[in-house]
Amino acid sequence: MELSYTYWEGENSWLVGYLNDYPDQWTQGKDITELEEMLLDLYINFQEEARKEKKQIKKSGTLRIPA
Repeated sequence: MELSYTYWEGENSWLVGYLNDYPDQWTQGKDITELEEMLLDLYINFQEEARKEKKQIKKSGTLRIPA
C-alpha cells in the first residue's frame, strides 16, 4: 500500500506536510524520514478511529415537541 503526501519547507527548515487524503491534518519533521514517520502515525491514528466508529451502534430517534 502506498499513501501520497504533500510537503514543503516550513520555518527553521522543518518539513511540513499532510496526507493527500487528509489535507486538513498537517504534521512536521526535521527531515524527510521523520516527516514520513509522523505521516504514518497520523494514518494509523485515523484507521484506529475509523475502527472504533464502526464498532459503535448508532441509533436515531425523533423528538416530539408539544404544541
